[in-house]
Amino acid sequence: MQIKSAEKLTNFKWLNLFNVQYIDKNGDEKSWQLASREKEPKCLTDRDHPPNAVVIVPFHRPQGKLVITREYRVPLGGEEYGFPAGLVDKGETVQEAARRELKEETGLDVTRLIRTSPAIYSSAGMTDESVAMVFVECDGGLSTARTTSSEAIEVMLISAPEASRLCNDPSLKFDAKAWLVLYYFAANGHL
Repeated sequence: MQIKSAEKLTNFKWLNLFNVQYIDKNGDEKSWQLASREKEPKCLTDRDHPPNAVVIVPFHRPQGKLVITREYRVPLGGEEYGFPAGLVDKGETVQEAARRELKEETGLDVTRLIRTSPAIYSSAGMTDESVAMVFVECDGGLSTARTTSSEAIEVMLISAPEASRLCNDPSLKFDAKAWLVLYYFAANGHL
């Protein structure tokens, strides 16, 4: 397999579509369309790429509960259960982005960084976007006062039994990463 070239098909601020030409394992030329947050798709460069975004997995130590969000997502035309998340700003570390996004979306403060994942990919058949999952302990009161007009977010503190109930409700929509963490939390009572 060999990447040959990429043609940028759109010109938007946050995300663009590319048509990538590549040679398959049989030597045939093929094309693949993908979305990227980069100026050129990551498949064209050999350099390491930092995560585009963070997904924060916050545990509210004083309450002994996991912090989750229910947020309206335009592509779904409805609400999705997930975790606070957002793009990493230029010049910002993943951990700095996690602290900022947690405060903006939930009003909570990080009290301890527990673990940060490497760059992970959720839908590699469609996009080269990567995220880092940042597991934290947090404290404070819930607030969405710092969210933007395009963020319709409800913040919730949930126990392991509540996580189990959510995970077993087929009518709900989940971020894939969030469902896996919630399922583990429901089964084990801790992260």
